[in-house]
Amino acid sequence: MTDAALGTEQQEPREPAVLDDVPGWFWDHDRHLFDWFLGRQEKAGFSGDLMEMGAYLGRSAIVIGAHLQAGETFTVCDLFDSDAPDDENAAEMDMSYRKTLTRTAFESNYLSFHDRLPEIIQAPTSVLADGRVPAAGFRFIHIDASHLYEHVAGDLQVARTALAPEGVVVLDDYRSAHTPGVAAATWEAVFNHGLRPIVLTDTKFYGTWGDPEPAQLDLLARRGTLPNCSITNETLASQRVVRIDGNAEGAEPFRVSRHHERLVVEAARREKSQATEEALRAAERERDEAVRDLAARRARAAERRRPANVAKRAVGDLLPPVVTSAIRRARRG
Repeated sequence: MTDAALGTEQQEPREPAVLDDVPGWFWDHDRHLFDWFLGRQEKAGFSGDLMEMGAYLGRSAIVIGAHLQAGETFTVCDLFDSDAPDDENAAEMDMSYRKTLTRTAFESNYLSFHDRLPEIIQAPTSVLADGRVPAAGFRFIHIDASHLYEHVAGDLQVARTALAPEGVVVLDDYRSAHTPGVAAATWEAVFNHGLRPIVLTDTKFYGTWGDPEPAQLDLLARRGTLPNCSITNETLASQRVVRIDGNAEGAEPFRVSRHHERLVVEAARREKSQATEEALRAAERERDEAVRDLAARRARAAERRRPANVAKRAVGDLLPPVVTSAIRRARRG
């Protein structure tokens, strides 16, 4: 399905001022872990290409792209607004992504933070199994495409071939109740295909087909250094697994977009304009209330000046109180 076919169901991409303005499900814990793993590789002089399978509107891709080194390639593979390869995948897209996911929106978001786009493959991730990605050429791969078991298992096989020996693979939604296919494929890779867990968060699994221990020890050494965050050492089938939970409150934010300054100025201008309009509306309401109050007072004064009412007041003033009271009782009767 194309953008034109979607018609008015989709909205024009909105320029993001900060990373959180980009729609998606990529939480600060994982953003910091992406930065940590990629930065750790760079400090160690580890070079290799980067890949994301399933990008949605670009929030995690923007973070990965910030770590692209000279001579490296960042590849993003996503269907975007293309047709899904099978009915199950089509149903999955129609339920969660179809109204918002377009390549145009992804590219607009990405270019808000970077000067050039990654290499984009607009196709199902299964096409990556045809040998187009070099074996052992990647240092970091993020898998966040389909939630269907067969697709995730295939993506993991691509990652196993494409990753360098000490490269890192990250799987999203490995434990969510609504994504059992991801869980099945992830733990199958652990117990049957040599994938070794490094660290687990609430939403993502970080692993390697190399030695996880150096990264795990470095993570454990960070205990007590992360605000509002706990790092624990677990064991799974005699293998160490590090777990991180808590929240990322107070953590350093990602850099702002190229639109940030202009959008802040425009937002301040809008707020000032709205405040002015609200003040004018309030003044108009006060003026209208004053006009209505004056009209009501004038109406009451005019009513008092009517001859019949003047005569009634005169009679009341001239007659004795006893007679006035008797007249009033007679009128009520």
